Amino acid sequence: MSLQFGKWNFDGRALSPSEFTQARESFKCFSPDEEGFLLRSNLGVLYRAFHTDLHSRREKQPFVAASGLIVAWDGRLDNREALMRELDGHLPGSASDVEIVTVAYERWNTSCFPKLMGDWAMALYDPTNQTLTLARDFLGIRHLYYSISSGHIIWSTILDPLVIGADISSELDEEYIAGWLAFFPDARLTPFRKMSAVPPGSYVCVSKERRQVSKFWNFDTGKRIRYRIDSEYEEHFRSIFREAVRRRLRSDSPVLAELSGGTDSSSIVCVADDVVAQEGGPRLDTVSYYDNSEPSWNELPFLTKIEEKRGTPGWHIDIQEKEYQPPFTDTIYPMTPAFAGRESTAYLQLQSHLTAAGHRVLLSGIGGDEVLGGVPNPIPELADSLRSGHFADLARQLKAWALSTRKPWIHLLRDTLLFFSPPGFGDARSSGKYQTPCWVKHSFAERSSCAFEGYRTRATIFGSAPSLQENLFTLDGLRRQLCCLPLPASPSYEQRYPYLDRDLLEFLFAIPREQLVRPGQRRSLMRRALSGIVPDEVLNRKRKAFVTRAPALKISGEIGRITRKRELALCALGVVDREQLLEEMRRSILGADVPIVPLLRAFTLEAWLTALIGRKVLSVAV
Repeated sequence: MSLQFGKWNFDGRALSPSEFTQARESFKCFSPDEEGFLLRSNLGVLYRAFHTDLHSRREKQPFVAASGLIVAWDGRLDNREALMRELDGHLPGSASDVEIVTVAYERWNTSCFPKLMGDWAMALYDPTNQTLTLARDFLGIRHLYYSISSGHIIWSTILDPLVIGADISSELDEEYIAGWLAFFPDARLTPFRKMSAVPPGSYVCVSKERRQVSKFWNFDTGKRIRYRIDSEYEEHFRSIFREAVRRRLRSDSPVLAELSGGTDSSSIVCVADDVVAQEGGPRLDTVSYYDNSEPSWNELPFLTKIEEKRGTPGWHIDIQEKEYQPPFTDTIYPMTPAFAGRESTAYLQLQSHLTAAGHRVLLSGIGGDEVLGGVPNPIPELADSLRSGHFADLARQLKAWALSTRKPWIHLLRDTLLFFSPPGFGDARSSGKYQTPCWVKHSFAERSSCAFEGYRTRATIFGSAPSLQENLFTLDGLRRQLCCLPLPASPSYEQRYPYLDRDLLEFLFAIPREQLVRPGQRRSLMRRALSGIVPDEVLNRKRKAFVTRAPALKISGEIGRITRKRELALCALGVVDREQLLEEMRRSILGADVPIVPLLRAFTLEAWLTALIGRKVLSVAV
């Protein structure tokens, strides 16, 4: 992932090179490749490259077109060949991605954005009409933030250069904090009120006279894909999933794939192996994490099956730590990576592997559970039949699901009716209504109720099918999650998500839901389609167990830290009741059934706030 930082004084004030010093320092640990810098009076763009293939190595950015258009592009263009054909051969086959998107913008203006397939974020300055446009891919996998004042706009891939040196005391965004404690914050938010993220699937157009945020893409709610028999759905899925994986193998260095032993990561690895064998491509290695001290988490037998099929052992990293490490907080964003501390043994092992093998791309299985029926939920399918008036189908489905779930059909019907109820009235789209943690102060929870409810909206009788409404709700949650992931650093690598391919999602959202989930058949389509490609022991395994021991150890480790602190930053901000928090932690250690995830997120947030106070970025009396 390449980084960019820019500043445009639309009041005409000239810029100084020193105004880019902080961004240059912040970028060093993220992008090891060459730097590009453009400074023209009141406009400046700093670009730090992170190359993953030959096309990106040909790029010189910021890119300046013959028309004068200035472009900073961070992305992977998956449909570059199709776009070049649509552009009538005006570009050579060796054209870089940034050249293609520049010509596309010159041809179609902002209408080009829906045509750009892949993970990307870009900034375009048009000197003709003195307009800056910031745009981001449909899921927001690439980050792009901005801050506008009365006379200028600053934008950046990371928040650090926007925040450090700025006056942000008491400017934390309460809705962001609430969203972080509950589910994930709205994708347009950052932790600071004066800074925003370009929303996924949108562009921000800024000129001296106006600022406008526009959405350029959304799913076609009227699209339907219907086949006569199951095998046709299976063939289509195999083809489109293979293409999603192939797109993400674009690299001129070895690719690393996470292999957990679960269905999602295993399917990616097996399909990627087939693509490389049939079409060629980079060497594929795997990395797996394990903890033998966790009684409910023994993935080694399953991931070993995949390694046996490949004939190649992967890297196995023991993530058990003798001591709980606090989250590292040397970036502005309040989110931890896979490991608790930069000095943890597990993190150092991964760092060593990445450096030694030269990996720059990591394939992740995020999204598979959510879009392929990993959690069986019959309610959206039942809601489709209820709304369409197909009562015979509804009766048949209620009977089948009642037998499968061992739940009375009348209760399933009740939950189906509640699917259309307002949020908080008994929402059947999730396993019960989310309860705001007892240690969150009531006044804070009231002010941020929308975030604590997960931004849920009422399913509607009219419009798109209820199952599609549920799919879009789920995808919005994934957007929020992805927008919270920090950039890997020291060493850097680019994370790619085959299950979040746009073509794949459009297919999955357009087919009947019963293809994905059937009574007693979790991940029905995936299992049928990948039979013979993924070992049966993995493809038909039961759902992976949850990790239970490690979170309890983390909570035990935090009690002493919190007790020793004179005041918590979260308490000083009016977010948390200290005594209630400690009591909930004690109850958790004693084995009581308490919400663990909000507690762990509160620890991360407290450590992050403390780090900001220590760096004098934030002023809070603690």
